[in-house]
Formats: sequence, C-alpha cells, structure tokens
Amino acid sequence: MAQADQITALVKLTLVNAEDEGHSGFGHGAALLLKNVQDTGSLNAAAKSMGMAYTKAWKLIKACEESLGFDLLIRDGARGSTLTVEGEHLLEAYLVTEAEVSSYAEERLKANLA
Repeated sequence: MAQADQITALVKLTLVNAEDEGHSGFGHGAALLLKNVQDTGSLNAAAKSMGMAYTKAWKLIKACEESLGFDLLIRDGARGSTLTVEGEHLLEAYLVTEAEVSSYAEERLKANLA
C-alpha cells in the first residue's frame, strides 16, 4: 500500500472549443506532438520521436484543427512543417496552464493529506 508521501497528483488538461459539439480536444499528446514539430521541423520526425505512426499523428492534428477551428501547422510537403502563429500561441498557453494546474494540484494534495 502506498504511503501518503508517495501519492502525487496527475492532472490531465484538455482544451476544447466550447462551440464544438463533438468536443474533440487538444491535450497532452497533441501538445507534445506540436512541441516535437517545433524541435524537428517535421510532423513525420515528430511522430517517429514519439513512437507514433505518421498517419496517426496527421489524424490527431487534423482532428484538433477541425475542432478548434484553426490550423495548427503549416505543411510544406517534403520540406517539413512549422507551427502557425495560432499553433504557437496555443502550445505556449497549454504548456503554461498545464504546469500551473499541475503545481496547484500537487500543493493542494499535500495540504489535504497533511
């Protein structure tokens, strides 16, 4: 059995378009994929670095774009991919919010377990 000091909070953040009835969201996996595209300049390379098939990565990004209502990537065929301005802003907002929410959850958990 885990002791109280071994318990941590795991928060899963998903951003959704409130007007999208399907509520397909932008979560940690999509954020990690976009971060890897930023780092590698390629959706294919980003997917491979995550052990993900390119087709799955492409479908994930496409579903997020359709749900959110804007493009996340600029695809330039064999030359690779880059994040759109909106994609960069969303990724930054997601990463900051995820870190803040995780930190808050961990603080509250420790206070409530004490």
